[in-house]
Amino acid sequence: MMNQQSEANGLFTAAMLAAGIGCLFLGVMTSLSEGIHAVENFLNWYNPVGALTGKTWIAIVIWLVSWVVLCNKWRGQSVDFVKMYKVTLILIALGLLGTFPLFFGLL
Repeated sequence: MMNQQSEANGLFTAAMLAAGIGCLFLGVMTSLSEGIHAVENFLNWYNPVGALTGKTWIAIVIWLVSWVVLCNKWRGQSVDFVKMYKVTLILIALGLLGTFPLFFGLL
């Protein structure tokens, strides 16, 4: 009989979850900048583009930092992929929700 070893999926799972975290943060930054004028002004790093510049750059930095942290934490480990997949889908859905005018208009 062959030993069934669980394969290390930590790096892949870390990349997936980090993408969900980045999406969530983009939605949060979009909602905040649309709801709070001071945040919008803070995120306006380049006038022709407006606050979109700050929103996307901060979301990218959060995505990269979370990816590095999760990769270092889960390197060589087997992580519950199904659970992290569900968490990632929820994070992406919440991030997408945060970019809709009907949602941030409520704030």
